[in-house]
Amino acid sequence: MNEIVSLLESYKRIGFQATALANAVEIVNNMRKWRLSDEPVHPDEMGEVDHSTRTNTKCTIFLGFTSNLMSSGLREVIRFLVKHRHVSAIVTTAGGIEEDFIKCLGKTYLADFALDGAELRRKGLNRIGNLVVPNDNYCKFEDWVIPILDEMLKEQKSTGVVWTPSSVINRLGKEIDNEESVYYWAYKNDIPVFCPALTDGSLGDMIFFHSYKSPGLVIDIVQDIRKLNDISLKAKKAGMIILGGGVCKHQIANAMLFRNGADYAVYINTGQEFDGSDSGARPDEAVSWGKIKAGSQTVKVYADATLVFPLLVASTFARSDE
Repeated sequence: MNEIVSLLESYKRIGFQATALANAVEIVNNMRKWRLSDEPVHPDEMGEVDHSTRTNTKCTIFLGFTSNLMSSGLREVIRFLVKHRHVSAIVTTAGGIEEDFIKCLGKTYLADFALDGAELRRKGLNRIGNLVVPNDNYCKFEDWVIPILDEMLKEQKSTGVVWTPSSVINRLGKEIDNEESVYYWAYKNDIPVFCPALTDGSLGDMIFFHSYKSPGLVIDIVQDIRKLNDISLKAKKAGMIILGGGVCKHQIANAMLFRNGADYAVYINTGQEFDGSDSGARPDEAVSWGKIKAGSQTVKVYADATLVFPLLVASTFARSDE
């Protein structure tokens, strides 16, 4: 591990994206090290300072990632972060939820980017880059999740509970009861997982089927946006680590708006900003919106997250000396 840390420190002097990655390591370590006790006591707090609380108050770290990363072996790196409580909240897409559970039910296979789509279709294989997932995995997912949706509907009718995307994910994490699952550990460690686009994937298909078989299940997105924004508002210091773009990137950044911006931001993606997309935007664009504070510690690493995120985690969260 020390060799990896030394290697990444040497990246500072290489230039280009190597230097950006080294900067990302430094920023994430600063997120991890920060304590409220590092800050001067506000004059209004002078008479009631709890030094122990200040010492134990850490930076609130928001992790965002796209679904393809859960489909990949990066899932194990994400699971490490959740299992060991290194992040405070997660935002991802529907695929970023369902693929974790599907991997507990069936295997995903390494393949090739160049495989013929029509031939794969005939064989019942679905390609995700150079990975393939058999159709049967989604059948297993349907068999597993539909009875859970049935129980959730019964509870809604009997107790009046209103489900949200985050409470649905929490319940599925409980039901999978498998230590290989990211969301099992999110359930165990009470780490909220937000998915504004919960219906945009196989899980949405299951909710669609269920709505005809047993109509009435309500999943309220309003409660979740309140919950996510409240976590941002209450954070004494806030950091974003975002892998990829789209919904997961902007939903976290938008939550930062309510606290006048994040204090730290690390973006890892391959998006370009020439087309005006939020996915490709550099951190400085978010500064203009008040989603990142001016003068805060930020970096964008232009790279495939599967290449560089394991190195970043090895040089930060996985270090045994902290």
